[in-house]
Amino acid sequence: MAEGRAPRAGADGKKFERRRRAAAAMAEEAPEDGAVRTLPSLRRLSRALPFGRSHGRLTVPALCSQEKADPQKTAFVLRKAWTLYSVTPLYGFRRARLRDYARLLGAFIAAEKQKGLAVEVGVELDIKVALSSLADIRGSELDQAALLVQLSSRSRSSSRNSEDKPVWLGWFCSVFGDELSESVPEHFTCLPLFLSHGAESYTALVGSWFQKTFDCCFRRLAISPLNLSWMVAMWAGCKLDRAASAVELVFSVPRLAQPLDISYAIHPEDAKALWDTVQKTPGEITHEEVDVFMDCLYAHFHRHFKIHLSAAKLVKISTAIASAQCDGIVKILHSQYLPGVLMLLTELAISQIQ
Repeated sequence: MAEGRAPRAGADGKKFERRRRAAAAMAEEAPEDGAVRTLPSLRRLSRALPFGRSHGRLTVPALCSQEKADPQKTAFVLRKAWTLYSVTPLYGFRRARLRDYARLLGAFIAAEKQKGLAVEVGVELDIKVALSSLADIRGSELDQAALLVQLSSRSRSSSRNSEDKPVWLGWFCSVFGDELSESVPEHFTCLPLFLSHGAESYTALVGSWFQKTFDCCFRRLAISPLNLSWMVAMWAGCKLDRAASAVELVFSVPRLAQPLDISYAIHPEDAKALWDTVQKTPGEITHEEVDVFMDCLYAHFHRHFKIHLSAAKLVKISTAIASAQCDGIVKILHSQYLPGVLMLLTELAISQIQ
């Protein structure tokens, strides 16, 4: 890749100020052509530590409330198991051509399913494709609106008035991903996080078409045990307006002949009380605070069961806000904190783009 231009003057200061404002909000109680194309080097966007660094301290954006979003337009996100991918910027993507893209994608899927037989674009197919913009899912005015891709099956025996049956959902988004957006030329569209729900075969077909059409690259997004620790600390410390489910951590024990998982459940009020004693500055989280929080949980478990969880691998966490697995499967459970969860996932997606 060609080397990119130097960062804009004051970029680090702007990023810190944006995150400072976001962190302050977290402390508040949330209310209910054929030319050669080159992409500037994005290596400097990689983060050695989770969720960014500011002046020697790790800070996280707010788990802000969804005050401006229409809940009905984002309800499809909740309580589904989403598989995560990172996506490099799309070249030549145009919002005004969504209907054309839907027809072309539909023809591509039909041709692939028929093992390469030619399919005429515009002919009614067994799979209906719809692409639409979701302006409600973005973090700031600098972010691109999310892009929803829906696949539905058409039954030839059913009446024309019958509804199509959804078979697969996927969507691209960028929530406070303006650091990436400001680093690429104008012909690129930055939607670094892709989430899919449905058969992997459809995910592969959709991903293949987007990669060929917009010269981008999809990559599965895994979540490290360290980042899972950060997530459980942040989500356990959130205040909810209704009864919350238990905070659960699942560990995998290595080097055993038979797989062994250990599930560790903590009452949500106890987990929040622990985090409140650990966190020094509301709205800001440091590496040390996350370590102390996890060490306290480990010590409590060892006191009762004489097992050192620090020797096991954290593979899944579950809270009332969301659940996440190390293989990049996420389920968002609470609409109140939807932007904040997507913000963290966008950070992870950007960190994987090299």
